[in-house]
Amino acid sequence: MKYALVTGASRGLGKAIAIRLAKDGFAVLINYQSNKEAAEDTLKQIQEAGGTGELLLFDVSDQNAIETALESWSTSHPDEYISVLVNNAGIRQDNLMIFMQEEQWNRVLDTTLNGFFYITRRVLKDMMTHRSGRIINMASLSGLKGMPGQTNYSAAKAALIGATKALAQEVAARKITVNAIAPGFISTDMTKELNEAELKKLVPLGRFGKPEEVAALTAFLASDDAAYITGQVISINGGLYT
Repeated sequence: MKYALVTGASRGLGKAIAIRLAKDGFAVLINYQSNKEAAEDTLKQIQEAGGTGELLLFDVSDQNAIETALESWSTSHPDEYISVLVNNAGIRQDNLMIFMQEEQWNRVLDTTLNGFFYITRRVLKDMMTHRSGRIINMASLSGLKGMPGQTNYSAAKAALIGATKALAQEVAARKITVNAIAPGFISTDMTKELNEAELKKLVPLGRFGKPEEVAALTAFLASDDAAYITGQVISINGGLYT
């Protein structure tokens, strides 16, 4: 069995990605922080479609919680390893820089950037041993061009892009690929408060994207067909200039 870990998989992009990877034959570890009901719904949809999954509770910004959860999983799966890691978990706490509080800055970077570091470093050990792996980091349009009111979020996603490019070069000799996906406006919980009617006018394709479209790209990068793609940032934004 091939295992994939998707962080923040209880809703939005993470949920769509987990469901798609399960359809492609992966046993999916559904990470969530607090919304167990939503995580269980993701698992239910996977199982109803004939797939396999299990829940994995931890806060991606909590190094000790990550180590405990993954060590416990490894102990109960001694002959298995996580071959695909999707670092999807992220939060937004938007504010203009002049009004931004330390907590807003730290919380966003802790979740996106430190979470990537803690989880990837742990999972990478087994990938290196098995000389195989896929690491897919969920970046953002904000990390490519910056967005006003999102200095913290843009900084976190831009740093994630830099880390993707560096790590890809470190682990390529072990046949591990590392790529980032940079979604534009996608219809999820995170964008529901945005003015979609106005913002979609900026998109050449004239609409927001669907979570399933991002999931399809993620599934391709996780597949054997993407073995020669690494260190890349792939935009999925309906033609928005970045």
